[in-house]
Amino acid sequence: MLSPRFFVLAGLFTFCATGACGSEKTVPDHITAQIAPAKTSIYIGSVTLTVAPLTRQGASYASTYTASVFPYFFFTEAGTFQIEVSDADLFRLASGQSIDFTGLAVRADGVVRPLACHADPHSLADGRVKVRVYVSKRLILVFNTTYHISGWQN
Repeated sequence: MLSPRFFVLAGLFTFCATGACGSEKTVPDHITAQIAPAKTSIYIGSVTLTVAPLTRQGASYASTYTASVFPYFFFTEAGTFQIEVSDADLFRLASGQSIDFTGLAVRADGVVRPLACHADPHSLADGRVKVRVYVSKRLILVFNTTYHISGWQN
């Protein structure tokens, strides 16, 4: 004979399995992220990275970017910018924990540049981010800047 405890546990399991108990949080689709323009030095010059607001596309955030090179204007490039940040990582960031994430910058002519990023939050929506752009095996551009996330609801 089954004990009453079994029925209570079975009912609780069924209740939680339907999503009513302890359901997983999901990130709203309307969240956007803005990375402030950043500048880094290169040999006798500088590179300024400007990324348009990042919008959610599936499990990633995508946008366009421009990398302006001074004084070597002929090295200036533009393309798409995509980062992979899981929902769990976004919730960790919102709770005040640092996160690491990766992505790709794809130049307009198809050249792919891997990205490695680290974000340190200051508040629910703001913080500092370090973006490493791997231009070649020997050249890595490091941009230290800030970010702002809009669309979080407490």
